[in-house]
Amino acid sequence: MTSLNEVINGKKPIEEAILEAITEARTTCTENGNNSANCAVAWDIVEELQAEKAHQKQAKHRKTALEDYCEMYPDALECLIYDL
Repeated sequence: MTSLNEVINGKKPIEEAILEAITEARTTCTENGNNSANCAVAWDIVEELQAEKAHQKQAKHRKTALEDYCEMYPDALECLIYDL
């Protein structure tokens, strides 16, 4: 069974974990029925892994030079934001 902790700790690539979880979810639903609690839990695991992948992708967002500058000088004219 794929664990979110394995992915977070870097023991397994997220894409591999998602594919394994999907395969496991399909097998679980075939064995237990599509309306079973086990089937729902298996697909919840897939969703959690996909959410973690999205989170990791978002965390890798690189700052622009302007973002770096505005962090250092938040009161600079270039960094001021006005609500209209």
